Amino acid sequence: MGGFTLTMRQIRSPACVAEGVNWLVAHEPRFATAVDTAGEIPLRLKPDGFSALLNAIVSQQVSVSSAAAIWNRLDAAGMTSVTAVNASPEEGLRQLGLSRPKARYAKALAASNIDYAALRALPDDEVVTVLTAVPGIGRWTAEIYVKFSLGRADAFAAGDLALQEAARLIFDLPERPTEKELRGLAAPWSPWRSVAARIMWAYYKQAKQREGIR
Repeated sequence: MGGFTLTMRQIRSPACVAEGVNWLVAHEPRFATAVDTAGEIPLRLKPDGFSALLNAIVSQQVSVSSAAAIWNRLDAAGMTSVTAVNASPEEGLRQLGLSRPKARYAKALAASNIDYAALRALPDDEVVTVLTAVPGIGRWTAEIYVKFSLGRADAFAAGDLALQEAARLIFDLPERPTEKELRGLAAPWSPWRSVAARIMWAYYKQAKQREGIR
């Protein structure tokens, strides 16, 4: 179990992802079919901190390509740090592609004084509580941060539409499950729900021929 903490299992390398995939396939055979379709399951680790969370806000409720384009404009303008966003008026952020609400959320995040280093030692649910106290950060955004920026192995953003659609296809469901239904479906996949999500996003990419997550 090298590389993992006992209390908060973490994903730090492709070997960690492979261990999770093997466990999931052994416990739920339909994941084997999904993996065959998906091919390589990506690591998808990102740095933690303000810019990672701002990136998640940018990605809310827009296509992967649109989010990438907006982020590239913010990055080119040097507008991905706490200092820069604090100094910018909302209108300046909007001119770079953020909607009025997202410009407001970016400003709120910059003013939140979150101790990002301290989040690394908190359990998943406590991280979600801290992050969702900031305007504009809902559970999806917080869980994406926990999954990709903190590398937690058991985080699962059940509100994600691509995951819901992937679940419908993989498990031959009559319709796309709700967030609550998907959380229930995913419960037996603990302690590897983050890897399950990686499988499902990779499957979605192949089945739908488009990215489900950045």
